[in-house]
Amino acid sequence: MSAGSDRLLGSLAAGLAGALALTVLHETARRVVPKAPRMDKLGRRGLARSLRAAGIEPPSRDTLQAAALAGDVVSNGLTFALVGLAAPGLGPMVGASIGAAAGLGGVALPPVLGLGPGPQRSDTSTRLMTVAWYTIGGLVAGEVYRRLRASGS
Repeated sequence: MSAGSDRLLGSLAAGLAGALALTVLHETARRVVPKAPRMDKLGRRGLARSLRAAGIEPPSRDTLQAAALAGDVVSNGLTFALVGLAAPGLGPMVGASIGAAAGLGGVALPPVLGLGPGPQRSDTSTRLMTVAWYTIGGLVAGEVYRRLRASGS
């Protein structure tokens, strides 16, 4: 493979790692932390709204949840894969910055996008958890990217 395709694959793998870390964190916390961010609800709302706009009746809640989680992993993975635009040594810092920006968007954008109240209407701890967890996902992506590039992958 060429160096460019290696870099692209490394970026995508790092983005996927960050997205999976974020998803595991969200899914675990929402079951045990009373004021955990509920990004899963926003995902279900967005998917159901899109399906209705296309004239399709949304599936059951469980099916919608699974589809929304898959969509979250893909979209967050692609977002975190942007870490590949940085020099490998800067991966963790750039990944954390990407994650923080995504977390701030997760707090501020849901009502703007018509997804109902998001974490911005929640208490401070929920908003901080949202930003922190996306930052952690970005940091994971950045570190995975740094290690992959250091190993020549």
